[in-house]
Amino acid sequence: MTDWISLIRDVPDYPKPGILFKDITPLLAEPKAFTTVVDGLAAGLAFDKVVGIEARGFILAAPVAIRNAAGFVPVRKKGKLPAETFEASYDLEYGSATIEVHTDAFAPGDRVLIVDDVLATGGTAAATVELVRRTGAQVVAVSFLMELSFLSGRERLPGLDVRSLVTV
Repeated sequence: MTDWISLIRDVPDYPKPGILFKDITPLLAEPKAFTTVVDGLAAGLAFDKVVGIEARGFILAAPVAIRNAAGFVPVRKKGKLPAETFEASYDLEYGSATIEVHTDAFAPGDRVLIVDDVLATGGTAAATVELVRRTGAQVVAVSFLMELSFLSGRERLPGLDVRSLVTV
């Protein structure tokens, strides 16, 4: 499928007035488009583990891990993981949040690809990078389906290989 970008639906005023939400569910429902995106998120990279950021990042990161014979590691909102965790807090455009990863999710030296659906302000991605690095693992790239360039999230990820399949 060459025109998978057209499957991203704009939903005005969601989740609140003035927000134009980019809905990827039509893209996910189209097998060829979904496969193209999964392959694109990891193209040319070598890694041992793939991090998926809650929640839509899980949908993209898990198949990236499977297709590349890598492990999958969820980064979740605070209080959702059952074992000992590292946590990182960050600011959002509308508040703050805390995310966690299990302390034993990575071995020192693991090569890690971080995957999420959207790069907006970069807070979630930067916090995830911090969590991965705390374990002694190495972030090889941070890969997004879509980047909202007007929010300058890339600036919060200096020195990293930041990839976006679509930039708006």
